[in-house]
Amino acid sequence: MIDKIQQVQNEENAVLIGLAQGNDTYEKIEEYLDELAFLAETAGAITKKRFIQKLPHPDSKTYIGKGKLEEIKKYVQHHRIDLAIFDDELSGSQILNIEKEIEIKILDRSSLILDIFARRARTAQAKVQVELAQYQYLLPRLKGMWKHLERQGGGIGTRGPGETEIETDRRIVKDKIALLRKTLMNIDKQAYTQRKDRDEYIRVSLVGYTNVGKSTLMNLLSKSDVFAENKLFATLDTTTRKVVFEATPFLLSDTVGFIRKLPHQLVESFKSTLDEVREADILLHVVDISHNEFEEQIGIVNKTLQEINAFEKPIMLVFNKMDRYEENTFDEWLGKAERMELLQNLFQKWEDLTNGNCLFISAKEKSNIDALRKKILSEVRAAYQSKYPYKVTFF
Repeated sequence: MIDKIQQVQNEENAVLIGLAQGNDTYEKIEEYLDELAFLAETAGAITKKRFIQKLPHPDSKTYIGKGKLEEIKKYVQHHRIDLAIFDDELSGSQILNIEKEIEIKILDRSSLILDIFARRARTAQAKVQVELAQYQYLLPRLKGMWKHLERQGGGIGTRGPGETEIETDRRIVKDKIALLRKTLMNIDKQAYTQRKDRDEYIRVSLVGYTNVGKSTLMNLLSKSDVFAENKLFATLDTTTRKVVFEATPFLLSDTVGFIRKLPHQLVESFKSTLDEVREADILLHVVDISHNEFEEQIGIVNKTLQEINAFEKPIMLVFNKMDRYEENTFDEWLGKAERMELLQNLFQKWEDLTNGNCLFISAKEKSNIDALRKKILSEVRAAYQSKYPYKVTFF
């Protein structure tokens, strides 16, 4: 049954819609839509066409204006399109207006990410966190959305005197949010106790943009088998492994990846999962250097770390996928000496920017991993000497 449902979901055809505002260029919006297409693929949709609208600010009723909406409607009518996905967050009334006009399912970026998180959630904690985020996303949109929450146990006695359907739905959603928060609080207490039990070890957390290779690196460093694939948000639940480098033990954690415009509901509900990052002693910020916008991704991760009060920790930038970077950057005719000179310039630039707290590797090809291990070992030992000087007996 599940396989049949998944097959139907995989057959959904989608159009993607982006809005260029202010100084946004079409090239920049195309890059954003590349990521949205990857999100859509991860969720099981096939992108058939992209639409970009240029406006000084979003239209309050349809987000993209009547003209562009009519263009999309004509395309949808002549092709088998199941849903339209917008690269920004829409209000409930905007979703309603657009849905009425083009008569297909409408998703915004936040609802798409929430859907992916819901599919990826495996543990009880992740499932509660995602469900909480979904209800928090739904609550302010109830008034405008024509497809409202189905009542649980509706009928006689479920509606108070003079209450409208929307007020009843709001009460149901608020009660559900309160219940989920209480459930999550109990799970968080258990997780906190587990983390406290590991307090004698230095803790290292892998952080970074989604799909930069954190799980692959986790497997390589810890010699474990953490799930990793070339899709966004392959990891939702924090995975922690005890690692020993040259008789020096520490805990290594792989955490959920960050992304541009990560729904604030997810950041709020996943705070307990992100506690692993906040309570870490050292952060390894993994970067996909082969991505065209890797510097922008670094900025997004840094901003998220600031939001969760984890940016002041020792952070090492680990530039991953150097093999792909060289394939994408260097032509076949380029000589070895010229290649080395360009690479040295790249290395020197980031050495200067990070005060030497960076390394360039390929987790897939296992290149420069020994150097990474030595650098991690040096940082971990320094952290032990600073945090637990009375316990340092293994080096």
